[in-house]
Amino acid sequence: MDALSVIGGGIAGLALAARLDPSRFQVTVHERREEPPSVQTSLALWPEAQRALAEVGILQAVRAAGAGFGGLALRDGSGNVLLKARAANVIGVPRADLLRLLDAAVPASVTRVYEPVASPPRSGLVVGADGVHSIVRRSIWGERTRARLSPYLALRGIIDETVPPGRGGEYWGRGQLFGITPASRGRTYWYASYRSGLGPGGIYVEEALAVTRARFSGRAPGVDRVLAVATPEGTLAQRVWTVPYPGSYQRGGAVLVGDAAHGMTPNLGRGACEALIDAVTLADLLNSRALPEALQDYNRRRLWRSQALRVASSAMARLALAESAQPLRDGLLRLAGRRRGAAAVEG
Repeated sequence: MDALSVIGGGIAGLALAARLDPSRFQVTVHERREEPPSVQTSLALWPEAQRALAEVGILQAVRAAGAGFGGLALRDGSGNVLLKARAANVIGVPRADLLRLLDAAVPASVTRVYEPVASPPRSGLVVGADGVHSIVRRSIWGERTRARLSPYLALRGIIDETVPPGRGGEYWGRGQLFGITPASRGRTYWYASYRSGLGPGGIYVEEALAVTRARFSGRAPGVDRVLAVATPEGTLAQRVWTVPYPGSYQRGGAVLVGDAAHGMTPNLGRGACEALIDAVTLADLLNSRALPEALQDYNRRRLWRSQALRVASSAMARLALAESAQPLRDGLLRLAGRRRGAAAVEG
């Protein structure tokens, strides 16, 4: 039986541990904390990620815990619809619920170690599932792969109300965005982002929330309602970090998954999805092939796909948070929305 150490007990780490063959691997999951996140946020799960959850065996439970998106509206900063899109096969689920279900799917044979990891283990296969600030990536791939700080602050939270009728979607203003989507039945996930000098560490959430209210106040009724209900205790405020291209997701006896491999801005809503796909892809290859072949095939399957999404997400962030180009952006999106509406009528 081969030893396998998973550094990081988040989405990617738990999905991997749940999917690995316990008769082939002695798995140890290292996680710094035993408690779930104190502030609830939500995740969008696209069809590919749902298929990965089906492989883990928890898709139906995740669907029961979440809520369907249906349709999404892209709006200007005042709430006027620029463009509508269908998202019938996308579900939103609270992160805490997804972690709980993944955790329950991990076999009892997996060893849990709850303490910070100062350096990766020196024996067996090491999987870096430890996020954008991955100690595995920095230790083995080098300091050139250290996470990079973006200029953007992100606030997120869940409120105990449904999405206000006709107010859901993303609001793109000048240099700022606000999102309102379903989190679960009867609950709404909200998020905001803009350039900020707060942080990067020790951000005072009350200050960040006050700044956010001042920036968005009076611009759109749906946004005003959400921010009136949001509380500092139910809000997460963080600067956005990204991970540079590491060249390969496999080096020696180590491999990267999730944000440790391709941490990206949240603008495409693909971070958690790609983490799940990474984990299930790697587990299935390790379960069925010799180690060197499995790692090489994982790298081949996941590197370019996830890196393309990382680049696309950064491009989307620049578009969504455009400042001087905001009027041109809104005009082009409004034109695209009219053409799509006309095509739908003709069809």
